[in-house]
Amino acid sequence: MFSSYTNLKEIVFRDTRVHMGMTRFSCFLLFTLLLLSFSYAAITPTSPLSIGKTLISANGVYELGFFSPNNTKEQYVGIWLKGTNPQIVVWVANREKPVTDSTANLTISSSGNLLLLDGKHGVVWSTGETFASNRSRAEILDTGNLIVIDKISGRILWRSFDHLSDTLLHSSALMYNLATGEKQVLTSWKSYTDPSPGDFVGLITPQVPSQGFTMRGSTPYHRTGPWAKTRFTGIPLMDESYTSPFSLHQDVNGSGFFTYFERNNKPSCFILTSEGSMKMFAHNGTDWELTYEDPASICDIYGVCGPFGLCVMSVPPECKCLKGFVPKSIEEWKRGNWTSGCVRRTELHCQRNSTGKDVNVFYPVASIKPPDFYELGSSVNPEECHQSCLHNCSCVAFSYIQGIGCLVWNQDLMNAVQFSARGELLSIRLARSELDGNKRKKTIVASTVSLTLFVILGFAAFSFWRYRVEHNAHIRKYVWRNDLKQQDVPGLDFFEMNTIQSATDSFNLSNKLGQGGFGSVYKGKLEDGKEIAVKRLSSSSGQGKEEFMNELVLISKLQHINLVRILGCCIEGEEKLLIYEFMVNKSLDTFIFDARKRLEIDWPKRFDIIQGIARGLLYLHRDSRLKVIHRDLKVSNILLDEKMNPKISDFGLARIYQGTQYQDNTHRVVGTLGYMSPEYAWTGSFSEKSDIYSFGVLLLEIVSGEKISRFSFGEDGKTLLAYAWESWFGNGGIDLLDKDVADSCRPVEVGRCVQIGLLCVQHQPADRPNTLELLSMLTTTSDLPSPKQPTFEFHTRDDESQIRDLITVDEITQSVILGR
Repeated sequence: MFSSYTNLKEIVFRDTRVHMGMTRFSCFLLFTLLLLSFSYAAITPTSPLSIGKTLISANGVYELGFFSPNNTKEQYVGIWLKGTNPQIVVWVANREKPVTDSTANLTISSSGNLLLLDGKHGVVWSTGETFASNRSRAEILDTGNLIVIDKISGRILWRSFDHLSDTLLHSSALMYNLATGEKQVLTSWKSYTDPSPGDFVGLITPQVPSQGFTMRGSTPYHRTGPWAKTRFTGIPLMDESYTSPFSLHQDVNGSGFFTYFERNNKPSCFILTSEGSMKMFAHNGTDWELTYEDPASICDIYGVCGPFGLCVMSVPPECKCLKGFVPKSIEEWKRGNWTSGCVRRTELHCQRNSTGKDVNVFYPVASIKPPDFYELGSSVNPEECHQSCLHNCSCVAFSYIQGIGCLVWNQDLMNAVQFSARGELLSIRLARSELDGNKRKKTIVASTVSLTLFVILGFAAFSFWRYRVEHNAHIRKYVWRNDLKQQDVPGLDFFEMNTIQSATDSFNLSNKLGQGGFGSVYKGKLEDGKEIAVKRLSSSSGQGKEEFMNELVLISKLQHINLVRILGCCIEGEEKLLIYEFMVNKSLDTFIFDARKRLEIDWPKRFDIIQGIARGLLYLHRDSRLKVIHRDLKVSNILLDEKMNPKISDFGLARIYQGTQYQDNTHRVVGTLGYMSPEYAWTGSFSEKSDIYSFGVLLLEIVSGEKISRFSFGEDGKTLLAYAWESWFGNGGIDLLDKDVADSCRPVEVGRCVQIGLLCVQHQPADRPNTLELLSMLTTTSDLPSPKQPTFEFHTRDDESQIRDLITVDEITQSVILGR
């Protein structure tokens, strides 16, 4: 691959041989001019950039050239970080019109316009401006900025940083200018393999203080909360100790811009994905690391709880009404649709009562992401802010925030979120009667009268309670250990808490591998160098002693190459920890749902993974001495070792059965909606065929590379199952395959897998294959029965999409518990 400066360098060397008699001074001067002239490559009217060649920045940081994201003849002009794997394209010129002619090239016109020519098809893209310059060139800077510059004056005529794609780089900016109407936004790709403009736009708002928005069309999708000097108040990670790489400036002339700087000189980029996620990546020298992502929870989705609703960042997240408010539609809330929000229980009146007191009071709510539709007040301290809102009848809430000052709300409180820690203090205006002031006074008087009578008993009770707490904390772990020993658990190690704390650096966030419905998982390293994964059960989760003992006993007695291996446990006080072998490649979902890592598992590897999962399931159902129904089989519960061998994990919900036709009912339906079979989700009836249904969903996700909870196709929003059925019925299922691995596939194998997946997700359990039949179907070429059309959904997608995300496979929610 040759650049223009390479050809020029050859000319200089040839000329040097002719002038061997030049003085040393002349040689030095020539060498100096060579360095100044050819330290970077450039596009000129006489030196265009053609397919197969690239333009490289001065220090070799960024590269401009032609690329094909879907390995077809369609070519785009893009910029990427040179020499990194996987390649991340940070800017695309001809997003809406790829070139297909092999003679296509990028050149400069005589008027200084940058043009993309597609052979005989003419101009397909240009900078769209004409300059009074016939001597200009295009070059790429080490910031990743492609510029057109006038050779004579050195004036920059055009910059790619003024025309952003889906990526924000160091020194580029999101901006707005109210006076000129100019703005710079991020626009997502349409899909991972289609750079054309997608559904999502990332921008900063002109309100003061500004906030970041991700819009889906004209509808808000995600919001950062208002900017407070160095941080966004809606992102709890950005607390007072956070060293922010971001900067947001607004001026009195009605303009503002948002940018960031690179830490430790590591290349980084901020990408708006085709799914609407804002992701920040940093390059560590060998690989890209995900350092930030939003939205990360259903609570990060705009308006999920409606006006005056509060989304609580619990596990799993939940919606509730703010103090003094009740659901607007009880029926909708019972069905799990909270978007209609809440209304006041007691209307406000802007007056004082007969005693001269205000009939309204303010109720403080802590750890809040400030709602949308705020206004900046002029108050200089919290008390002034309070009084200003109190004396304004239209003011429904206020918050005094460090770095901002006084914010007031005169409209509905929309997109309020409560974090487990940090956040801001929001004071909500309520009718005084909401706080039951008179009842509270009576309670205080009665309590005061009774206090003397109960003081001795209270002291005695406290002393007894203190003794019991200390005593229980001391013996609890020994009681648990005795219970475990009675279960005859072979090869189980009991770890001390200080050992696990040392291995995980006291459960440092940098060691956190993931978050599940029953707690967090951390990476650890024992003193002997052995790497471990530690599942730390949350005390607030639904998983208690029964599930803990169940997972520990079951998994320790199950030994198979496609099942994860447990090493031991740690029990101390309220802490319950499970210690597993560490899986280098984490879980399967980190590959197939990632735009770049999915390229690392081609079709043959995916087919091997599908077969491995089936073998593990066969062992659970038929070959182990404990016959086990997993009940929570899904992509995030499939771990991958260093050789990419799949291992089924998370047996907290599993159940033992006898024989091969086992069926049971439960009053506590657990698992993940979307993967649950219809009979289990709605009646609590589970069997071997329940796992088969989950496997079918999992198989179709692996084939397509799409999440069942987020997949939507066409104007009517077809689900993954509906689309798979149409694909198989129309052309044998081959077009369901993830386009990124199309080159490595065998069409017959793919079509067979789609048909097997559809057989597994049939509505009636009797129609689904058992595990033996399933593995035979995957490992032979025998004829397959035709599947019946599966049940796709019970409601329309528009009504259920947000609800399903709440209780299915959101990144921090592994399981859901439903009452029958």
